[in-house]
Amino acid sequence: MSDIKIDLTKTHDVIGAYRSIDFTHIRDKYQDPGTRYAFDVLDGKYVTGYHIKLACFRHLRDLQRQGDKDFPYHYSLEDVTAILNFAAQCPEVKTLKPVKLMAWQKFILATLIGWRHSDGDKRYARAIVSVARHQGKTYLMAIITVYSFLIESIGEASQDYLVTSKNFKQTSKILSYIKSTLRVLLEQEPWASLGVEDGINLKSLASKSDSIFMSANNNELKAITWESGQYDGSHFKTAIGDEFGDPAFSDVDKISKITSGQVDVNDKQFIQISTAYPDATVPFHQDEKRIITAMEQDWKRDGDTYCCLIWAVDDINETEQPDMWVKANPLLDMPDKHNKLMLDLKTEKDADQLAGNIFSFQNKSLNMWLQSSADSYVSLQSVEESITGDFDINGREVYIGFDYSQFSDNTAFGFVFPYINDEGETKYFLYQHSFIPWNHAGSIENKEKQDGINYRELEKRGFCTITGHQDGIINTDQVYNWLVDFVKRRNLQVIYFGYDEAGSYQVLNIKDSLIANFPAWQVENIKQWPSNLAKPTKYLQDAFTTHKIARYDDPVMEKALLNAIVTNSAYGISVDKNKATLKIDVVDALIDALFQGMYHFDEYSSYNSEFAKFSRMSAAEQIQEGLRKGAIDPEFLDDI
Repeated sequence: MSDIKIDLTKTHDVIGAYRSIDFTHIRDKYQDPGTRYAFDVLDGKYVTGYHIKLACFRHLRDLQRQGDKDFPYHYSLEDVTAILNFAAQCPEVKTLKPVKLMAWQKFILATLIGWRHSDGDKRYARAIVSVARHQGKTYLMAIITVYSFLIESIGEASQDYLVTSKNFKQTSKILSYIKSTLRVLLEQEPWASLGVEDGINLKSLASKSDSIFMSANNNELKAITWESGQYDGSHFKTAIGDEFGDPAFSDVDKISKITSGQVDVNDKQFIQISTAYPDATVPFHQDEKRIITAMEQDWKRDGDTYCCLIWAVDDINETEQPDMWVKANPLLDMPDKHNKLMLDLKTEKDADQLAGNIFSFQNKSLNMWLQSSADSYVSLQSVEESITGDFDINGREVYIGFDYSQFSDNTAFGFVFPYINDEGETKYFLYQHSFIPWNHAGSIENKEKQDGINYRELEKRGFCTITGHQDGIINTDQVYNWLVDFVKRRNLQVIYFGYDEAGSYQVLNIKDSLIANFPAWQVENIKQWPSNLAKPTKYLQDAFTTHKIARYDDPVMEKALLNAIVTNSAYGISVDKNKATLKIDVVDALIDALFQGMYHFDEYSSYNSEFAKFSRMSAAEQIQEGLRKGAIDPEFLDDI
């Protein structure tokens, strides 16, 4: 049954896929709390969101494929029992007494610790755990950290462990949680003897020090702030990153310092925990999306070493459905806490709603990634739902928009491909290519940090080109040559090229070259007035809302779309950005392309006039059309 090809990327029907497979053998064989929770979720015992259903389905499917030659992992019931028995003894920081874990909490621990590689190391070298705030994330991470530091370190020396968060205050908070847990444990056997053997000084656990040290073997748990970024030189066996969904954690170089230091470490694990934040373009959420897709493509072996556990509501409409809030707040399933927690959530929602800040409630209490404000041009949901991976642009008709910059802003081409899908619906596929200057930032590294985009990686994927100019400004020849090569290589039929002159002689040079070399292109300078751009701006917005848009999973385009906000005037809407450092160049280019592209399917447009249709025909097609309409005498052809 493990070789069944299941693809949930389109249907998202986890329950349907679950019911189509016979899991009787797995249900009989595995009675542990982790597996029991997976079955209970898929059997409907708990109200959960799509992402948890997907993670549970992955767990059961992986149990089935144990022993497959392309699946070198197994579920160790011994390790599951060990972590759960240990957790049952760990005190909660407020009461200093152990707390009976709920089923969803046991599932987290069982998943992260129980799944193993064939060599015995943890399967999940990287993991994401996301749930609404006030759900006990820190308590669970303290359990895992102390377990790794105290138990998994037995027989090993010179091991590094890490807890990290944005600043000193947040990092110290999670470290103090771990210290309290350790202090209570080490006051009782068998942990007291183990602590003495390891050389853990109980007095140091009550101090303000930023580390916990084992003098007997040089193992050390370090608290390092993201702000300091001093991860170099350490090789972390277990690393915990707290609130990594915060936009402050956008520097991928710092993240790579943590993970690269783990390359040669046995039994390593890097766990990022967070709730959702307003900025959905952060690396944390991008990683979430990648692993969700990997889990949906059940037959593939992509992402097998990356775990993603997300408790969140499924739809923004569930904001008004308190019965659905348990999807993001699983503590609501605890009978003695339900009423108080529900009252607190309703009070918070009402307060945020009255203050015009419902986004905060949706982010933090429903764990939803959303646009940052009510003025956002397009919603995150619309942007993410437009992603496709199988659109072929070769040989198609296209409208091109061009937004030129020189120093700090990016230069962008926006490509709009009109098409009709298999159901006969009119659609538009969007593509972009950006040129990245770094002069004002000082270096491409600084430019990446400033924009929150890994341009060097995206250049490899074909979504952008870092300027070849030695001074870091836009190279006009490079831009022009790229466009010409792209059009020829893809055999594109360019209908229209709209550009913003913006007083730049470089743009005029590009325009003049295009007119001279491509006389069939309709080249137009688009005045960037609100009255002139209001229609295509609104058209693009509505096209996203009505699901008329498809695009590749392109972070440059996504960032621009989510950065754009709406401003209103007497002439209609226009797009702008909240901060100068935010980039919306791609949006501007797409709007320029739609200046004429939005009329593509309008039978009364100039594009669809008889003359325009005739001019796009090949010579042979023109002759056939002339014959059909009687404009050409057949005898004339015989004389040729």
